[in-house]
Parts: sequence; structure tokens; C-alpha cells
Amino acid sequence: MAKKNKLLNDAAEKIGTAMGKANRTAHKVAKAGVMAKKELEDISKQVEALKKQLQKTTKRLRKALA
Repeated sequence: MAKKNKLLNDAAEKIGTAMGKANRTAHKVAKAGVMAKKELEDISKQVEALKKQLQKTTKRLRKALA
């Protein structure tokens, strides 16, 4: 096996650094995806609640106008 030299060590260090940065970025993206999914679920629940409220209001209004 070849002796380790400065060039090989530098290359390994750069590769390791790049892999570490990519890993951190991937974790950030994954975390952001989870947060976005939770926010979307919350918004969906709010929309459903508003939809039900609108249906009730529409029903009351029709009865009042009839």
C-alpha cells in the first residue's frame, strides 16, 4: 500500500468536509420538509373549519330568507 502523503491527506480532508456539508444541508432540508408538512396540515384543518362554518352560516341565512 502506498505511503500517505500530504496530497492524499488534503484530498481526504476536502472529501470529508464536502460530505459533512452535504450531510448538514440534507438534514436541514429534511427538517424544513417536516415543518412544512405540519404547517400544511394545520392550514388544511383551518380551511375545513372555515368550510363548516360557512355551510352553517349559509344554512341559517337561507332559513332567514325563506
